[in-house]
Amino acid sequence: MRDDLIQDLFIAPEERDPLALARKDARTALPKRFYKEVDVAPDGTGFAITLDGRKLKTPAKADMVLPTQAAAEAIAAEWRAQGEDIDPRTMPLTRLVNSTLDGVARDTASVIDDIVRYAGSDLICYRAAEPEGLVAAQSETWDPVLTFARDQLGARFICVEGITFAEQPTRAVAAVREAVVQSTGERPLAVAALHVMTTLMGSVLLALSVAHGQLSPEAAWDAAHVDEDFQMRVWGADAEALERRVHRFKEMQAAAQLIRLIDE
Repeated sequence: MRDDLIQDLFIAPEERDPLALARKDARTALPKRFYKEVDVAPDGTGFAITLDGRKLKTPAKADMVLPTQAAAEAIAAEWRAQGEDIDPRTMPLTRLVNSTLDGVARDTASVIDDIVRYAGSDLICYRAAEPEGLVAAQSETWDPVLTFARDQLGARFICVEGITFAEQPTRAVAAVREAVVQSTGERPLAVAALHVMTTLMGSVLLALSVAHGQLSPEAAWDAAHVDEDFQMRVWGADAEALERRVHRFKEMQAAAQLIRLIDE
């Protein structure tokens, strides 16, 4: 297998931010597909993906082994779908698993800490004072998430108007930490996926709503963009912003899909 190609083609753990991704995509010519057959094979207690009979590896040369056959098949589908060229931008699951096995798995506790930090300034706790239409849209979309956090997670959050920081109750933050640990089982793949959803939406409560099946990924994504969508209705659509949003949503979908697949 072209292990050197895999290492160069996919993002290293330290290059996960969107700007680094854009720079890498701009400077990396897409290589030609070098394999014909993509298969999934049992590997110990998990499942490996093979390209022409050889195990697929991460950029750090670890074997890409998934805990369930469903997860491995989803990764394999991304590799089968490649045409003459291999384009990592069309392989969000592969990229997420790479970053997990090469990075998150080495320090899962720190990633959980980072997820929980969002509870201190969660998007849905900062409300507009006006105009009336935006106030109503935020309330309609976000209040049910706060109810979910209160009733199912035992976390009561404080909402404020504007951007003035409001320190959240210690009990609420502790409840979020417990929910993150319980929903992920501290498994690196689940933790990484929840982290991706949290950072993309700016809300651990929306991410946990998806993980608990309270919201679909699409509904949570819409909830995270209530403000942006309201502004676009008033001032007109921003084509570049919408294009960036489409790409980010693909990452969001991949993260939500991975959480589901590793439990199948």
